[in-house]
Amino acid sequence: MSPPPNSRDRPDLVEEVVLGAAPGATDPARRRTPAWRDWRVLVGLAITVVAFAFAVRGIPLGEVGRAMADANLPVLLAISIPAYLGAVYFRGLRWRHLTNPIAPVDRSLLARGVVIGFMVNNLVPLRIGEVVRAWYVAKESGVSASALFGTVVLERVIDVVAVVLLAFGALSFAGAGQAESQFLSRGAILLLPAALVPLVGLILLRVAPETMIRLTGWFLRPFPDRISVLVGRLLRNFIQGLGALSGGRHLFWIAFHSAMIWILFSMLPMLAGFLAFGIDLGSMTRMIVVSYIALGAVGVAVAIPSAPGFFGTYQLAFKTVLEQFGVPSATALALGLLVWFVFWVTLTAAGLVVMRAGGTSLSDLTRGARVPETLVAAPRD
Repeated sequence: MSPPPNSRDRPDLVEEVVLGAAPGATDPARRRTPAWRDWRVLVGLAITVVAFAFAVRGIPLGEVGRAMADANLPVLLAISIPAYLGAVYFRGLRWRHLTNPIAPVDRSLLARGVVIGFMVNNLVPLRIGEVVRAWYVAKESGVSASALFGTVVLERVIDVVAVVLLAFGALSFAGAGQAESQFLSRGAILLLPAALVPLVGLILLRVAPETMIRLTGWFLRPFPDRISVLVGRLLRNFIQGLGALSGGRHLFWIAFHSAMIWILFSMLPMLAGFLAFGIDLGSMTRMIVVSYIALGAVGVAVAIPSAPGFFGTYQLAFKTVLEQFGVPSATALALGLLVWFVFWVTLTAAGLVVMRAGGTSLSDLTRGARVPETLVAAPRD
């Protein structure tokens, strides 16, 4: 099927398919509509308000303020900031093994793309940071942006699988009958569909790509031809990005870097929060296990639509987990607020530094990521 006339000249098509807008909803008049009137933004804001209201319900805010004032901030900063930056670096290393089957991309550029994506997600609604970072790396490297976006989606699937494995690992270590075991088992069961559904989809795309493209086209028959053409082109570029699913060397390094990201760098800020607030759970081993449980809960919470920066859902996850282990509600909320704040400031500041060093702006990034030539370019041979 050949592309409809001028389909490549319409950025709204990219927003419709990649960013999730309804077909035909992103006409020029709509794009001039203030972001706060977008129903998706309003839903995210509503979820943030409700989540934060549940997090603070019944807790004297004065106690929360005192707990934050008494926290050992140097300990939290000394552990958390290097951990967040280390996670960015290892995400760049892992991304390189996902992009190598498409084209060689410099690891430093990939790390800059990762931090740009985090910054945009922290500042802009609708979680477009993943699209932005694919566009940013494509612009700097000349690689197909939609193929890069395919590797970003693959990254997210790997992360969900990693969180599930982490949850079951902590469950096995904690042992049956413990409070953390019961809490973690419920969370792990809820995470399983989120991990298995996209994983099965990726496997089917890898082993039977043409069949999946034809099946997708059949489901899209009620929609205009231009939508079918665009989705088909995106799928073909996405399939190109799945090359990392073959080859032992790439798979080994993807698994190794994922383990470093989740087992070490992502857990350390959680543990740093416990140390900074003087929380004693009986032993260092127990504190590490609970850190992994908190990490898994936060991983689920930040996947829920919310305001930029995951505010509200992040704090509710922390409070819900720590209360299970006897941590006072005010202390649990204070820890969630302070750990989140260090995360937000660290990655936002790092993204702003990268952005300004490259001579670009936030509006350039968000506007550029909607340019169809970069996101729906024809697959490369």
